Amino acid sequence: MSTPPSKGDSLAAYFGYAEIGDSPAERKLQEMKRRKTRRRLWTLAGVIATGTLFYASLLLIEFNVAELIGQLDQFYEALLEYFPPTTYFGIPFVDVGAYVDFMIAENLILTVENGQIVWGAMFVTMAVAFAGTVLGLPLALFFGVMSSERVIPYPFNFVFRATMSLIRAIPGLVWFLILIPLAGVTPFTGALAIMVDTTGYLGRLFTDELEEIEDGPIEGIRSTGASRSQVVSFGMLSQVFRQFIAWIAFDLEHNVRAAIGLGIIGAGGLGLELYIQRQTFHYTEMMACIILIFLLAGSVELISQRVRSALRDDDTVEKSGVLEAFVNAPRNILASTMGRRGR
Repeated sequence: MSTPPSKGDSLAAYFGYAEIGDSPAERKLQEMKRRKTRRRLWTLAGVIATGTLFYASLLLIEFNVAELIGQLDQFYEALLEYFPPTTYFGIPFVDVGAYVDFMIAENLILTVENGQIVWGAMFVTMAVAFAGTVLGLPLALFFGVMSSERVIPYPFNFVFRATMSLIRAIPGLVWFLILIPLAGVTPFTGALAIMVDTTGYLGRLFTDELEEIEDGPIEGIRSTGASRSQVVSFGMLSQVFRQFIAWIAFDLEHNVRAAIGLGIIGAGGLGLELYIQRQTFHYTEMMACIILIFLLAGSVELISQRVRSALRDDDTVEKSGVLEAFVNAPRNILASTMGRRGR
């Protein structure tokens, strides 16, 4: 009569660390249990490490729930200034007129003086983003092509990859501070900072696209006796033209947001106006700036999305224009929301 296994042996067998037989099936079962046990241990270790780091982070930033609760009254008063109340036909509503009056008084959009258009802060922000993107495009294309192993063999292409990595390691805000001695605290310096930032990020995206192209067109162009530059132009870049345009549109969308952040530290535009109103605790005027930021970023994102949609190869994608996209946006959002609820 065999003795029953002890609790320790049963536990070891459950986790796959006890010999229960010599057959292939039993050994396979034990190995599966061991892998499952190791996954559980690694998951537990990951959860503990994440929790420990999170707790340490809260201590480092001096997170205090009691202090947050104590500031709720002050935050409520600020909200009343963010959204000043009024009545329209006896119905309580947000005083939209206060936002509009500030936008006009501070020329946040545009105005006409002596028959000439004076562009406001919103267009300054857009100009910083657009100029920086266009200035960075040639450099991004150059570094993107030269970083590809299809053009420059390893390790020589590493010089260009390392340069882009160095650029990406430094945030755009820091590039703005670095370039201040060159052009001062001006919107032009903001455009230069975005130019450098675009070179690093867009160049890396270009390199990744070039690494995924097919060899057939390249060999076909090369077999005709084409020069190296012709092989790059007609055999490589022609394959990724649509992808490049899509990434450029996406990068412009990102750079508009970056230009707002640069404005806060002196590059002008909506960011600077937002910072001024924050310094003077004018919360209503701050919200007017935030509304324009939302409209500007949302408009650029919508246009960027339509450009990327138009460049897709899938013919089933709806090819509506930008105007139709603006008009149909509320309906599409509602349809998308109802669709998610249905699932």
